[in-house]
Amino acid sequence: MSVPTFYGKELRWKREAAGLSLEAFLEGSFYGKSYLSDIEHGQRRMPLDLARHADRVLGTDGFFERHCEDVRKARRAGHPAYFEKVLEAERYALAIEEWCPMIFPGLLQTPAYARAIILAGLPLSADAEVEEKVTARMARAELFEADHRIPEYWAILHESLITEPLLAAKDMAAQLDRIAELADRRRITPQIVPRTQRAYPLMAASIMTMTFPDAPPLVYTEASYSGDTVDDPALVERYRKAYDRLRAVALSPDASLAMIKAAAEDYRNGKQPDRLE
Repeated sequence: MSVPTFYGKELRWKREAAGLSLEAFLEGSFYGKSYLSDIEHGQRRMPLDLARHADRVLGTDGFFERHCEDVRKARRAGHPAYFEKVLEAERYALAIEEWCPMIFPGLLQTPAYARAIILAGLPLSADAEVEEKVTARMARAELFEADHRIPEYWAILHESLITEPLLAAKDMAAQLDRIAELADRRRITPQIVPRTQRAYPLMAASIMTMTFPDAPPLVYTEASYSGDTVDDPALVERYRKAYDRLRAVALSPDASLAMIKAAAEDYRNGKQPDRLE
């Protein structure tokens, strides 16, 4: 039995032993029934505030708060600790919107691109550690497959990601083909901010916004070796409005996809993609 499943079953046993329905247990918290049901079935981690709520309602003397870290560690193999909340949240999101000015977002990366990014940030890593991280990053992309509900995914990218190659030509073509393939299957909507755009919102930030059917929206911001999840409603709203303004200055989805496909073809033919003038 996995660690999350163990503690989920323990929570359900304690709740039912106390004679509490899902609704009665959640009274006074900010979570919905489906969220709690997923926790009890080992499909979601228990947030710290809900663990404290469980200890208070069930009289479990801090049991669930103390063991939250066990569940978090079990969930995040191959990912840094600061990313753990995103790993869970993105699987339940109705919509995911990303802005990535410097690198392609992890959900869209090919193994070659992911490996290059990981080695650039952690050059002394053992091969096994690098491959664990690459495998974990590729597993996130299962989000786009059709055997479960697929979130609406929007990615705004800077033109430099396409015209200034991080990989050899054939690997860049494969990376751009991956994005084009997902767009053609209507799994994602990419947009490009042209390099000719001078000032625009979120110039100094890389963000992911997520909305959910049963929880408040979240924003995730990331730097090289750290990340932060923002849930303050006022700040989340500011980020989301800035994202909408950024979307307004980007090329249309059709024009962006055409640009991505043309660049992929150029790399396949050994040419440097044309820049927008």
